[in-house]
Amino acid sequence: MTQRLKLLLMGTGEFALPTFKRLCELSNTTAGHQVVAVVTQPDRTGQGHHQHPHPVREMAESFQIPVYQPEKVNTAETLGQLANYAADLYVVAAYGQILPGKLLAIPRFGAINLHGSLLPKYRGAAPVQYAVWKGEQESGVTIFQIQPKLDAGPILGVVKTPLGFHETSGQYHDRLAELSVPLTLEVINQIATGTTIPVIQDQTGVSLAPKISKEAGDIIWSQTALAIHNQIRAMQPWPKAFTHWHDIHGKLQRLVIYSIELTDTPASKAPGTVEKIDQGEIFVATGDNLIKLINLQPAGKRMMSSRDFLNGTTFSTGTCFMKEQERI
Repeated sequence: MTQRLKLLLMGTGEFALPTFKRLCELSNTTAGHQVVAVVTQPDRTGQGHHQHPHPVREMAESFQIPVYQPEKVNTAETLGQLANYAADLYVVAAYGQILPGKLLAIPRFGAINLHGSLLPKYRGAAPVQYAVWKGEQESGVTIFQIQPKLDAGPILGVVKTPLGFHETSGQYHDRLAELSVPLTLEVINQIATGTTIPVIQDQTGVSLAPKISKEAGDIIWSQTALAIHNQIRAMQPWPKAFTHWHDIHGKLQRLVIYSIELTDTPASKAPGTVEKIDQGEIFVATGDNLIKLINLQPAGKRMMSSRDFLNGTTFSTGTCFMKEQERI
């Protein structure tokens, strides 16, 4: 390492934690670069006026590193404070705000971003969820030089890893966060030694991964069984995949579905129809084959097996699951 850089870390989500923690650990050693500050979004108050834990802030404070929590990053006050830290490089991961060109121009080496996909695929706020939702068999982490255009800067480093058939977004997110650590250290050292080889992104392969809404969890039963399986995995841990049905009293019920099993049996009823209940197993029609429900969660109750669900609920063949807008 020919020079020891001053780093400013910008991140809010838990995707940033493993990398930021390692950089802070190394900051106190001759083997690492100096972390001069951690910038993260303000603490938020939830329902009941309870303060949510802020893992990035708490991590930085545990290393006695200054924390700055501006409401907006594009104000003159914020830009002035960032300039005062005199960092050589900004390391960004899941910060949650668009960084303006004036901010990116402050550090002499600009800013790099840790992104949870193989760019140019899945630019945007939810790359991990979209990779799962689209049934990718491989994804990874890309580190790129931030430019004003969304996730479009030159690629500085990539790590790839398989995406398991049953892996949820939450599980994959945590694996990618850990895989980001050695990749980030390598890229920072390359910047310090002037050995980076930037790769321009291929514009023909661009796809977008905008922020996931709560409504995205509403299961579309006319999809193929495989597509539903991917939707269910992608929506965990939030917003979770769900559907609705009317009970024997005609009351609308909400049901979260955590996992299913695919079958080779073609569906013979309309999508969303419960075609068969057999020994505690529930089989539902999709756009092609039947699926078997495995783990469910009725409203106001814990997650349970389909067998336990049937033991506590009057539920019969012919019941039809529906999207929320179809419930009336």
